[in-house]
Amino acid sequence: MVSPPAPVKKVLVPITAGTEPVEACVPIDVLRRAGADVTVAAAGGGDADDGLLVVEVMYGVKIVADATIADCADASYDLVALPGGVPGAANLGGCAALESIVRRQALRGGLYAAICAAPPLALGRWGLLNGVKATAHPAFVEEFPAGVTAVDATVVVDGKVVTGSGPAPAMEFALALVEQLYGKDKADQIAKPMLVRYEPGYTFKEHNPVQWQCSGTRPKVLIPLANGSEEMESITIIDALRRANADVVVASAEDGVEVVGRYGMRIVADALLDAAAADQQFDLIIVPGGMPGAEKLVALLKKQAAANKPYGAIGAATAQVLEPHGLLKGKKAATCASMVAGLLADGGGEREEDSRVVVDGNVITSRSTGTAMEFAVAAVEKLMGREAAREAAEGLLFV
Repeated sequence: MVSPPAPVKKVLVPITAGTEPVEACVPIDVLRRAGADVTVAAAGGGDADDGLLVVEVMYGVKIVADATIADCADASYDLVALPGGVPGAANLGGCAALESIVRRQALRGGLYAAICAAPPLALGRWGLLNGVKATAHPAFVEEFPAGVTAVDATVVVDGKVVTGSGPAPAMEFALALVEQLYGKDKADQIAKPMLVRYEPGYTFKEHNPVQWQCSGTRPKVLIPLANGSEEMESITIIDALRRANADVVVASAEDGVEVVGRYGMRIVADALLDAAAADQQFDLIIVPGGMPGAEKLVALLKKQAAANKPYGAIGAATAQVLEPHGLLKGKKAATCASMVAGLLADGGGEREEDSRVVVDGNVITSRSTGTAMEFAVAAVEKLMGREAAREAAEGLLFV
């Protein structure tokens, strides 16, 4: 007799005004890759207070939630995971409806988690970490109540509670959640194709070095998005560049500004791609994976290349957007898995087998989703200098 399929794991991830976007996006993305039914719930703040679902989190990123937290009050979850952020963690901690959900989760012995400032400012505030070992962002460790044993670690699992320290460890945190729900084999299965690594810091391989030029005091960066774009790559790059004070324009290649990512996250872009391209010139254009090589985007990239201005791609976009249109001719590039590596043979590009991030002149490429933060910080260094990159990396807890 064939066994019935296992029930789908249900996960709640609340977001609010001031939520850290990487700490929300990475767990949502990774858990959905694992097969979990993840509900992104607006827990007050911004337009969500009026029953709407658009929430402006940190760094101007706008995420469309699946429901309000009130809609989730009577549902049962296998996991409730809280992202951090300032003032996002405190806003979550002040949400009575969310507190009720997490208290019920704890009372029934369910799994719950938080990262960055949310362990002390939400779970700790509610008394749900008493007697538990936990970690948090270093700036907020002293906010833990007396009953919590603070641990200097990126991720801590203590019984049914998982805590993480900040944006850069968000991937490790998310995979720990997958392991708790599905087991280590599943977590390893997801981590491998993303090229996840746990060592702090970043490096990049550079060929034919040139000084990237900016047209003003703040570099202008264009990140085009379309339905199916890799949201984890997009959000991580936007977050890191805006931390460094780059002027980032997120542009939708769709008919409207709302874009649905590969794993269902809905992001509200700043503008439509046609309008952004017509109104502005950019010091750097970055194409995330999943972004189709639409005619208007390719034309924009070719114009950028002709002007000797920097551009780049991450993951599959290197082979699916840059390579087919001659935008890697004579360049060395990092590509994702072997399924796209062969595409580099015909367009004049040369694949770097081992490098996670490659810069060749004005072109920057990176291999997969798990290299997105390294890619973003490398772009900051090329645009704004090593000190700006170091400050951005420190803010992400990436050094």
